[in-house]
Amino acid sequence: MVMTQNRGVQILVIMSFLIALNACSKPLEWPDSPLYEFTQAAFDSSQTRDIETVKKQIVGHYAHYDVVAYEDTTTRTTMRTFVISYGFTDFYLEDDKLMQSDRFVHAEQKLSRKNASSEFNEKAVQAIKPRVQEIELTFQDGGWQLHRPATPSLLGITGDPLQPLSKDPHDPRLTDPDEDGNPGVTVKLSVGKFFSGEIYITRREIFSNYLRLNENGSLTGYVVDQSEQFVIGASKKILNQASNSIQHPDKGLSPLILVPISEEIDTWEELFALRDELFPQEPAFY
Repeated sequence: MVMTQNRGVQILVIMSFLIALNACSKPLEWPDSPLYEFTQAAFDSSQTRDIETVKKQIVGHYAHYDVVAYEDTTTRTTMRTFVISYGFTDFYLEDDKLMQSDRFVHAEQKLSRKNASSEFNEKAVQAIKPRVQEIELTFQDGGWQLHRPATPSLLGITGDPLQPLSKDPHDPRLTDPDEDGNPGVTVKLSVGKFFSGEIYITRREIFSNYLRLNENGSLTGYVVDQSEQFVIGASKKILNQASNSIQHPDKGLSPLILVPISEEIDTWEELFALRDELFPQEPAFY
């Protein structure tokens, strides 16, 4: 299970108990890649080559939508997951540098097992706070491209985000960002009406973005996620197991879309009201 930043926003947890309870069925298949077509026709070949002008064009407040596809091969059969993150991205100039700030407000998870689900509350999503990062802006392949380098950040634990994630379930630096009384971030898991429980995790979020500026002012591309996760405990013994989920290598399954919007839109409720107008339909397994 995650949460992508994306990136994101991504809190991803995939546990072997889901496989055991669905042992007679195969995981659902990935949809066709890419999930969304970002065609060359969307790019403006007449874009100015002046980088300072382009920086000013990009500055603004954007609605953020990303999907990250994960696979967990530690389970008896592969578990596949989409983590879909919503939020806001702001670009601004600081000492002539183009800076990117991200804030996540909501996330969905879709598992490749029928009747299996996982969820976490909004406080957990909003606790993911990527550091502000300078953007690398270049003109190549006929258009302006943006790269946001990775800026590791911790969730559910304090410490140095540049160091590997602690594997000590009793680490004194553990925190409770979702404020539910349990260490780390709580994830609720269920399989139909037969099984439910919670696991408690920590995360080291490590993601980067690759985007291209479109003629209509939107930015489209993909997310690369190299995050680390550790299960520090669970409400039931069967859930207290390691999980090794990694991003699917097909970048077409992990798209990122940023759409410029009014600065007055800054809550999940306001963004949800515009969701179908701004973004394509969420992906699903076959």
